[in-house]
Amino acid sequence: MSTPRPKKKAMRNEPLFYDEAKVRKAIWLTPSTWDTLKQVAESEGVSVSELVERWGRHLKVPVASSHG
Repeated sequence: MSTPRPKKKAMRNEPLFYDEAKVRKAIWLTPSTWDTLKQVAESEGVSVSELVERWGRHLKVPVASSHG
């Protein structure tokens, strides 16, 4: 399932889908994990970057316990 393109033209450092622009980050992955991410992204019709973005946006940050 691909994300429909917005009607405005893509401009560098201006967000299209989210309220903030993406920035370059680096992570270390095994080759097999990278291959899996590429395959899943391709089947979804998105880039690996967008696949990771979507996954990260669905994560819930745990709330710290106030019990001491």
